[in-house]
Order: sequence, then C-alpha cells, then structure tokens
Amino acid sequence: MKHLLLTGMALLAAAAAPALAQRDPAYQAARAAGEIGEQPDGYLGFVGTPSASLRALVNQINIQRKATYTEKAQAANVTVADQAFTFGCNLIQQTQPGEKYRTPAGEWKTRTGAAPERDPRCL
Repeated sequence: MKHLLLTGMALLAAAAAPALAQRDPAYQAARAAGEIGEQPDGYLGFVGTPSASLRALVNQINIQRKATYTEKAQAANVTVADQAFTFGCNLIQQTQPGEKYRTPAGEWKTRTGAAPERDPRCL
C-alpha cells in the first residue's frame, strides 16, 4: 500500500490533527471519561451512546481530520483512506494510559502502559 511510503511528514501532521481538538474542554473531558477514542481509520469514535453536544463536537473534529487527510493525500499522491489509516496508526500509538482506542478486531480497549494493539500494517 502506498501509505507505507509516507515519511516523517505524515508523523508530524498526525500530531497536529488532535492538537487543535485537545484545546476543547468538552473533548478533554469525553476522552478522559472514555466516551470517545481513536480508531484505526483515523477518526474519533464513540465508545457508548454520545450526547447530542458530544456527537456534534466529534463530527466537527472528524470533518477537520478528513480535510487534513484529503490535503495530505493529494500532496503525497495516495488515497484519502490510506492517509487516514496512516494517521489512525499514529494517533492510536499516541494515546495515553487510560484513553480508549479501537483494536484492529473492532474492540474498544483502554490503553495501559503497554503498547496499544495496532493493525500489523502500521509502521
């Protein structure tokens, strides 16, 4: 897959996507409470049933992420899905202990001090 060819530029960009969202207190609270988590597809997901306001916030963040993925995909000449997958790999790796992430099997797990379970295609 072409996403395997992406370089350190993708790694830096992956850090920028969640940085903006982390400034929102509602995002921070939902993440700390385990209501949302990172997914292998590069988007935030709901661990349970979200409130309307949390759904709106996550939808806004995911729209911003898709815009970033689209821009980066065009620059790297890869698909948006491949770019999003690369970001997903990195965002899951960057989760902190206590935060939720979705495994390649589709299970929600809470990050421990150990490395998270990631898709074997992740670099």
